[in-house]
Amino acid sequence: MKRYDLITPEGTRDLLFEDCLARRKVEKTLAELFEGFGYSEVVTPGIEFYDAFMGSARNFRQESLYKLTDSKGRLMVLRPDCTIPIARLAATRLKEAQTPLRLYYNQSVFSNNALLKGRSDEVVQAGIELIGGENCKRADYEVLCTAVEALASFDKDNFRLEIGHIGYFKELVAQLDIDEDVVEEIRMLISSKNYPALNDLLDEIGDNDITKALKQLPSLFGGIEVLDKASDIYANDKITGILYNLRKVFTRLSSLGYEGNISVDLGIVSHTDYYTGIVFKGYLSEVGDSVLKGGRYDNLISSFGKDMPAVGFGIKVDQVARHLEKIGANPSAKPADAVIFGEKGYVVEAMAHAQKLVREGMKVEHSLFNTYEQTVEFAKSKGISTIITVGEEITENKI
Repeated sequence: MKRYDLITPEGTRDLLFEDCLARRKVEKTLAELFEGFGYSEVVTPGIEFYDAFMGSARNFRQESLYKLTDSKGRLMVLRPDCTIPIARLAATRLKEAQTPLRLYYNQSVFSNNALLKGRSDEVVQAGIELIGGENCKRADYEVLCTAVEALASFDKDNFRLEIGHIGYFKELVAQLDIDEDVVEEIRMLISSKNYPALNDLLDEIGDNDITKALKQLPSLFGGIEVLDKASDIYANDKITGILYNLRKVFTRLSSLGYEGNISVDLGIVSHTDYYTGIVFKGYLSEVGDSVLKGGRYDNLISSFGKDMPAVGFGIKVDQVARHLEKIGANPSAKPADAVIFGEKGYVVEAMAHAQKLVREGMKVEHSLFNTYEQTVEFAKSKGISTIITVGEEITENKI
């Protein structure tokens, strides 16, 4: 029988030293940013009822969920998403709270990516949710600007924010006589930019203006000219309004001084059951996949019993940490300021002195060696230049 006690499950990994420092740096930077804009932290359970992720506005594929049962035999899942539990929280425990609610989180999500080798099954996400408020456009701008600020805080010159609108895709597929399974297949093929399979599927559906527009949807990304191209391919009153609003958003964001960092992508179609309006993704130069995803979701909270519009985004913390490592901005562990060596009979006193120094802000290591000479060799191997000896007297020596 094969033993699994010496390895981690597929899609997971151990984090060591610098990896942990990088993660904490990203988390600290984002927490300070979010709190600076008035957001308050919430934490939701790592285990949720399966039912929370099933429904017309919150449907997750069963095979992507890690499932288990509780003591009563009820089906549970490891949290696959952060926004849905927060939507539940907003509609229940916070239903009487004054709006808008500005909430942020920093926690793991889990998904079973058995067929997608190289993807992480456990991902630490930090993000914000702006819930309620009278003016959705103001809320969209607040969240988009916060997303830009978050990306820029890690690499102000080499980031990209792509904006789109899920309504463009939804309006197109709504005019086709196809069921939800086919819509989901089209969505996945557009999202993965699988042109051959997408064309084959749409050819089976028919040859008309809608299918022609859907075939071109994965290629509708770039500058503001993309909106003109989309309008030429297919437009009705609703799509014209969507493209007009996207143009305004693009122009206003670009005016912040990030013109070269903002682009349009009408092929952002992930989570169609989830988002209802503007959608966006963020990228850093040294990471191939998006590190930030977000959008407007006005129907999600109402499915839990309270009707409130909302918009938000999540950032993959470890992906950002990996970017920092590649650009040389990864924090490194600093050696201790000193090694504390307790002479025979003074071990407790040595620890007491170490505690005093730590309270004063120093970083120290307590020597576990029996002799001063061994302690010196240890300190040299760790790059520590000071040894403090605790005995009848306390002495400090440079080595």
